[in-house]
Amino acid sequence: MIPHPLLYRSIGRAAGRFATAHLLFAAVLAGAIALRAVAARGYPSLLWGGDSPGYLDAALKFRPHIGRPSGYSVFLAALRPFQDFSAVVLAQAALGLAAGILVYGVVWRAARRAWPRRLWLPGLVAAPAAVPVLYDANLIQAEHMLLADSLFTFLLVAAVAVVLWPDRVSWWTGALAGTLIAFAALTRLAGLPLLALVVLALLLRWSGWRRTVAALAATAVTFTVPFVAYMNWFQDHWGTFALTKADNVWLYGRTTAFADCAKLNPPPELIVMCPRQPVADPRIAPAFRALWTQESPFVYIPGGIYGDEGNEKAGEFADLAIRKQFGDYLGVILRDTLRSFETGREPYPTPWTEENLRFPGGEAWTDEQELLTAAYGENGRARVVEPQAAWMRAYQDRWYTPGPVVGGLLVVGLAGVLIRLRPRSRFGAPVLLPWSMAAALVVIPAATADFDYRYLSPAIPFACLAAALAIVPGTRDRRRVTDGPAAPAASATPAPAGSTAAASAADPAPPDPRPEEAGVREAPVHG
Repeated sequence: MIPHPLLYRSIGRAAGRFATAHLLFAAVLAGAIALRAVAARGYPSLLWGGDSPGYLDAALKFRPHIGRPSGYSVFLAALRPFQDFSAVVLAQAALGLAAGILVYGVVWRAARRAWPRRLWLPGLVAAPAAVPVLYDANLIQAEHMLLADSLFTFLLVAAVAVVLWPDRVSWWTGALAGTLIAFAALTRLAGLPLLALVVLALLLRWSGWRRTVAALAATAVTFTVPFVAYMNWFQDHWGTFALTKADNVWLYGRTTAFADCAKLNPPPELIVMCPRQPVADPRIAPAFRALWTQESPFVYIPGGIYGDEGNEKAGEFADLAIRKQFGDYLGVILRDTLRSFETGREPYPTPWTEENLRFPGGEAWTDEQELLTAAYGENGRARVVEPQAAWMRAYQDRWYTPGPVVGGLLVVGLAGVLIRLRPRSRFGAPVLLPWSMAAALVVIPAATADFDYRYLSPAIPFACLAAALAIVPGTRDRRRVTDGPAAPAASATPAPAGSTAAASAADPAPPDPRPEEAGVREAPVHG
């Protein structure tokens, strides 16, 4: 039995090592929690965006929304027993903190293996990587919105962390990653193509036929099952085995930025889809105008924007426009992708849309909002409490991740991928996965819907993660101190000091004199 003084001494040393390793991040995390406490005091309920009524209505009726995936509505329904919108604010703030913790954890683990004898160095690298995730004012503001952004971001960060965390992939790696990506895609359709990136990362982190095939199979199953279940649920309510009844509408909106019917020469039944000229308000982006204003062609189509006829015509027109004006389509994607890296913000896609992404000085309220929130629970009416609300407005004016910084992080991450493009480094899989996630989250909205500043924020955690992992060197093949067969010469008589036998039997690195840290040196990181 271990004597009590020795036990207490061991616990004290372990606590001291833990504090040394994570003290910097503990301070960062404490500040992030305090900042969210101020935000919750200034804005104790949720702020509303254009999609908020649809999400809340679907949660109250517990049925899928006709026009967009309803994973966020299921999330709201799960919190409904609390009967308090403050619980939603708290839950979304917790998701934001969890995303930052996961970014820190993944980077710290990789850095610890790269520098096993530098207990303080991993935290010095990992804590700054989490700072933009925990302190970006736009991400904090998103946590206060009755929108899917915080949930979507957390699910993707968790999926990447699950893939990168273990030394070798296994069936449970694939099962968790597939489940998280499925839920993310059912929260926002932009998550659907990201499954390919997860599958690629699992392949590049090859762990033998049995483990890798098991991981891929588990990913396929756990991704497919929630999708099939959701589509059956959608069919029960709307009569169509699908995710939405507006899957073509968003791409049609994208094409209105460049479609020229003089070049397209559309058939008579599609002429109604041609963008209107001249426009009533040039401040409104073409996609927004084509979908949500009185200039929309769906005003003249039976069933409107969520009708079968409108969705069919939208798909046919989008296909025609992209085929015949493919160069213009690529130009629009490039333009809106580069818009993500500009300094400051312009009022796009509308002045009020961009303004809605800021902490407000006041809040308008409608009868529809009153009815929906009253059915859900207490503290539904948006309130602005001074002076904490003013502090958060001033904070948001200064402390956010500018577009050029996001671009710089992506450049660092890309450099980290390029210098690892060799089979021995698994083609930079630990850096490639978060970097490709960030790049995809920037490009996908520009290619499939329209640019919106709220679509840029989910890319920030992955840009930070990729940049941090890019500067962490890949470790050489290290074994644990206690691993491997015993050296033949270590049996009875030790070799004389300085002899050739002793030198060849010794570990290449000098032994750590601290017995409590034996076994810390981990298996290799494929970086």
